[in-house]
Amino acid sequence: MRIALVTAIAAAGLDDDLAPLAKALTSRGNTVSIVAWDDPTVSWSRFDVALLRSTWDYTERLAEFLAWCERSAQHTRLLNPLEVVRWNTNKRYLADLERAGVAIIPSHFLAPDQAPDSFPDFAEFVVKPCVGAGSRDTQRYVAAQRDRAVAHAKRLLDAGRDVLVQPYLDQVDEHGETALIFFNGVFSHAIRKGPLLQRDGSATAALFAPEAITPREPSAAEIDLAHRVLTAIPGGAPLYARVDVLPSSEGPKLLELELTEPSLFFEHAAGSAERFSAAIELAAAADTRESKR
Repeated sequence: MRIALVTAIAAAGLDDDLAPLAKALTSRGNTVSIVAWDDPTVSWSRFDVALLRSTWDYTERLAEFLAWCERSAQHTRLLNPLEVVRWNTNKRYLADLERAGVAIIPSHFLAPDQAPDSFPDFAEFVVKPCVGAGSRDTQRYVAAQRDRAVAHAKRLLDAGRDVLVQPYLDQVDEHGETALIFFNGVFSHAIRKGPLLQRDGSATAALFAPEAITPREPSAAEIDLAHRVLTAIPGGAPLYARVDVLPSSEGPKLLELELTEPSLFFEHAAGSAERFSAAIELAAAADTRESKR
């Protein structure tokens, strides 16, 4: 199978997952190329699969990126597929999951035609864009800094960007965040992220904020929440999914569901790149069988 591992020109050399994944896929007899979605010289029809990986600049170029996804999907098998990417690239999907019964962090959404101060009062909270990744344009505030937070929301809204405001769950300062990784709906491994957002910290200007990553054994409650999330995805669990959860006094809550370009942290879980490679082949074979019916 001819497989494109899709990154971005801006992310060249930054994705630690690409080398182990390419090695695992090649060892199984596949032909692998690492290519950028925004490289106009790439002929996507020469690949059997275009696997989205580190397309991390899509948040600043969403319309362009989705148009590329639509075009490339006409020439190759895009994974995860176009309809999943369209749904998952705006954090308003959290409202869909909440309606499906998933325990999410309480989320308040603002559109550009709404007032930037039309969100509840919180003792501590986070302001972020609905289309965003890597903690870019994301900041943590306390109640006394509400004016600064409103100004932050206004900057995003004035740029035509939807805004998400969530209470800050301070349990993360001690316990960190858990990211659970699934391939074809089957749990593979999990990692712990240390707390990213500091009080009075500034938003990162890079593609992503530096992270402190260690392996983690998720709790039964975190596993259960993750399975509830996967069940609630429109169309069911896709090829790959990363479920990011935070601790709270009421149990774990969903922070984000990453189905487009999540890091999968192969270096922290022996055999995970090989498991993903097998899952890719299985998903591609299933798609081939379906297309022949």
